Amino acid sequence: MTTWTINHFSQSNPAGKGQGDVAALLRRVAQSIDDLGDVSVQDLTFASNVTAGEDDLTVTVSYHPGRRRR
Repeated sequence: MTTWTINHFSQSNPAGKGQGDVAALLRRVAQSIDDLGDVSVQDLTFASNVTAGEDDLTVTVSYHPGRRRR
């Protein structure tokens, strides 16, 4: 049986003004993926939790090391 390990990280905007900015969060996640180097992204999950102020957003990226398919 072949096995492999999946890695993941979650990222949110800083709490406070701008925490509900989806585009800013996606830019930060894209930069984090680039900073990892050669990885193969397997899944992205977006979550939005309603708060009294701006929505609390989170993106989780599942990936494993290896050459990117382009």
